[in-house]
Amino acid sequence: MDHGLTPLVQFLSDTVPFDTLPEEARERCAASIEVAYASRRDRMIEFDPNNPSLYLIASGVFELRSKEGELLSRLDSHQSFGFRALLTGEPTAADIHIIEDGLLYLIPQAMFDELRYHHKEFERFFNRQHGQRIRLGERYDSHRHTNSMKLSKVMSANVVSGDGQMSIADAAAKMSEHRISCLPITHEGRIVGILTDRDLRNRVLAKGVAVTSCVSEVMTADPLCAEPQATWFDAQLMMTRYNIHHLPVAESGKLVGLVTSNDLMRQLDSDPALIIKQLNRCKDLDALVRVMEGVPNLVKAQVAADVSAEQVGRLLTAISDRLTERLINLAKEELGPAPINWCWLAFGSQARMDQVVGSDQDNGLLLSKEPNEEERGYFLKLAEFVCLGLDRCGQTLCKGEVMAMNPKWCQSMEGWKQQFDRWILEPEPMAVMHSSIFFDIRGIAGDLALAKQLQHYVVQQASQSDFFLTYLARNSVSRRPPLGFFRQWVLDKDGEQKEGVDLKHRGLAIVNDIGRLYALACGSDEVETPRRLKAAMEAGLLTRKDALNIADALEFIRQQRLDNHERQWQAGESASNYLEPRSLSQLVRHQLKDAFVVVGQAQDGVKLKYGKQL
Repeated sequence: MDHGLTPLVQFLSDTVPFDTLPEEARERCAASIEVAYASRRDRMIEFDPNNPSLYLIASGVFELRSKEGELLSRLDSHQSFGFRALLTGEPTAADIHIIEDGLLYLIPQAMFDELRYHHKEFERFFNRQHGQRIRLGERYDSHRHTNSMKLSKVMSANVVSGDGQMSIADAAAKMSEHRISCLPITHEGRIVGILTDRDLRNRVLAKGVAVTSCVSEVMTADPLCAEPQATWFDAQLMMTRYNIHHLPVAESGKLVGLVTSNDLMRQLDSDPALIIKQLNRCKDLDALVRVMEGVPNLVKAQVAADVSAEQVGRLLTAISDRLTERLINLAKEELGPAPINWCWLAFGSQARMDQVVGSDQDNGLLLSKEPNEEERGYFLKLAEFVCLGLDRCGQTLCKGEVMAMNPKWCQSMEGWKQQFDRWILEPEPMAVMHSSIFFDIRGIAGDLALAKQLQHYVVQQASQSDFFLTYLARNSVSRRPPLGFFRQWVLDKDGEQKEGVDLKHRGLAIVNDIGRLYALACGSDEVETPRRLKAAMEAGLLTRKDALNIADALEFIRQQRLDNHERQWQAGESASNYLEPRSLSQLVRHQLKDAFVVVGQAQDGVKLKYGKQL
């Protein structure tokens, strides 16, 4: 390979769906790329209708707008545009506005067509993207978009407020303590005024008003308010018209919430790059917590835009990865540089890149050598900072204590190898249980080569142990999909004793177990379940038809879990893995049963291959 292409090949490796291509295909694609500079002075991208290309964003920020000027989406690094012309031969239906200067990688039609023809995952990705862009445009045409979202869904409900008789100094201290830029003033629950940072500057400091004076002397009395049923658009219009940045939400005069201009900007942009950029700018844990509070809204926006469950899982994992890296960097600012080489490991769903909102954490630390007491103390302090920080940011502590701050999971390379050897050579129920967590490994930060080295060792050892693979096979068929005789539903009870179909343990976990079994059996280093199924197909453990059917079933069940979460959020409930079949249409119920039948058939295939041992 021309080493001058290495940065381009690496960029493609980190970009969906180019990351699914073989290395050789990425190299050929990189060789065909033309680099172009996009200047904000040019305002918009000018497309050449006679020479269409796929525009892959290397840097910069761009906005996709309808011909009427409506904002459809904001695009950033590793995203693309221009595929409509490549797929249909029709000119681009939207305008691409240049918001920040950047570099574009232009992939010509011939290379794009070649990749589509030879790599079906690549083709399916852009077909889905094209469909989503069409649906997104339709939503704007019919006004079924963010503008119609009710303020009750956007506002901050737990509002810190003050009293008109408190001193300006006390009010300022309260705002500083809670890190807020405004303080609604209430009397018996009714809003009577509002004090903002701007008021403190313009009405107190600039005028020399004593800070011992009452807030009522400088606050904005009888402030403009909105009702909870007002729309996002109504709020934006009011704030723009009256040049205000804080809008109290009141019902019959009583304060029930608050909307800020920042809240509206977060709703405007459903691009995960915004969250990641904000994480990169955070200087402390409190700032990270505030940014991560926006993740549920981000997921809701992705669901509304018909983004696939697989891509939502990747999105959440990318955010988790970046959050972890940022916490590690903050910890190192306090503790100093690491004394020896290390790598932060993700296990389970984060390693597989299929996290959901509310996923707990499974992680560990891999050290390049056996640490002395001082070195071990450093890493345990770092791990405690990161794990507790993740918990504050919404990724709850693992109930089984599979976390790097547990000394048991902060080990040297040799220590980890010995641990995996015990699980593989002396399999027992606990070892099989651990296999669903620890045998899905991915490096997040530090020396990633260490993680690759450990993963390769684990795969090699497991692939050579028929005894261990038999245990994994037995585990993958121990739970059946939630279908009884005549395909009737088998319902389980969740922690609140509500009955439903357990999508996780009776569907997704089974497919993940089967994917892991086959990947280890054929010596594949793949971690994501769809890629493991593909590796099993290429190794002859699965037919092409079976591999595709299982992958499709996995994605369909994932999608139903995501849609179920959306319904639960709308009902004010916590997201769970239990789905009530009655909440589905007859068609979707039928399709979900078909997906579970495929999962059951996949288990039958495992029994066929390992039947004698089982």
